[in-house]
Amino acid sequence: MNQTSVVLRYAAFTTTPDGGNPAGVVLDATHLDDAQMQVFAADVGYAETVFVTEAAVGGDARRNRVRYFSPIAEVPFCGHATIALAVALSRLHGTGTFMFDTSVGPVAIESAGQGAALTASFTSVEPRVAEFPAGVLDTLLGLLGMGRDELHGAYPPMVAFAGNWHPVLVFADQRSFDSFVFDPDRMRVLMDAQGWAGTVTTLCKVGAAEFDSRNLFPVGTITEDPATGSAAAAFGGYLRLLSLVEPPSRVVVLQGSHVGRPSRLTVEIPPLGGIIVRGEAVEIRSWTDRSSTVPCPDSERVAGMA
Repeated sequence: MNQTSVVLRYAAFTTTPDGGNPAGVVLDATHLDDAQMQVFAADVGYAETVFVTEAAVGGDARRNRVRYFSPIAEVPFCGHATIALAVALSRLHGTGTFMFDTSVGPVAIESAGQGAALTASFTSVEPRVAEFPAGVLDTLLGLLGMGRDELHGAYPPMVAFAGNWHPVLVFADQRSFDSFVFDPDRMRVLMDAQGWAGTVTTLCKVGAAEFDSRNLFPVGTITEDPATGSAAAAFGGYLRLLSLVEPPSRVVVLQGSHVGRPSRLTVEIPPLGGIIVRGEAVEIRSWTDRSSTVPCPDSERVAGMA
């Protein structure tokens, strides 16, 4: 028979439901195939929805296999949905350590706090950086209506990885950073051609260890992402690998103010290993998706919370 599936809605990297980056969370997707998960993600309409496709991996109750879908395609990793899922699981199983098996490898999660004041952090896979392919940087800047002279001289443009590949552009001037515009369709064509599954990450330094960020993510009705954990991790790796910080160090990434959903991401940069990204998550509301019911026996009802 058809069973109704429950999807949770969380806002990550914020303490209020109207801030941060919304994510869909499905706590039991064991019976959903790829096409059904894609339908769910499109119906939710957020930048990403996370699905637990296998719980208690290897008999470990705190280890889960997870997958992430945007409204149009599967993505390898999503930081804000990871934080949202960790907080949702902490409400069910208590805070502490979780492990998520993702398509980019295992990601360690730590959660803490109680009640509405739950925080979570993930440790990314080993970060990497690469040069832009020939001509691609100028094409990207052209789509923003900017030139190389508007970039910060101390922060070279690179492509950085900590789960997804993100081009990283640091602007020298706040006005240029605040005012640039772009055509979402043309940006999507470039991103797809380059295999950039994450966001185009643009930043402007606003304090000694604080950066404002705009993350371009044209998908469906979305053009900019309010909070991007994978981009924050990639930026932390970029800073370490280019010796722009002295580890261990911490930077704060402020994001989302340009799209009306302010968020705050704390990035811990250790001397070695993955980058740690920390933030809060709050439930927006849970909802019953009756337009995307899937056939499953009674024992396989999708788990949810009130």
